[in-house]
Amino acid sequence: MPRVKRAVHARKKRRKVLEQAKGYWGLKKSSYRYAKEQVDHSLVYAYRDRKARKRTFRRLWIVRINAAARANGLSYNQFVAGCRKAQIALDRKVLADLAVNDPVAFGAIAAQAKAALEA
Repeated sequence: MPRVKRAVHARKKRRKVLEQAKGYWGLKKSSYRYAKEQVDHSLVYAYRDRKARKRTFRRLWIVRINAAARANGLSYNQFVAGCRKAQIALDRKVLADLAVNDPVAFGAIAAQAKAALEA
């Protein structure tokens, strides 16, 4: 079996990790051993936080909808229940955007939701 010389591939592998570690502090940007460890952790954090970002935004939207709903005389859960009964199929992202940028339109939706709850 022929002998395998790994120099090119090994250098390429190390260079890739060190390029990913660009901008890190201290030896983590220049030493392969520390850079590899930090890059592995960073990739784990990136994966985890892509999931967490979705949760964070949903919480923000709910806070905004709740504030706007209370300004229109409803709590958040009453507003959502009223929207379901009135068959208003807008998601939280759109409702939060309306609450911030177009309070008049949100007020109209809140009025429909309130009417559906009372009916």
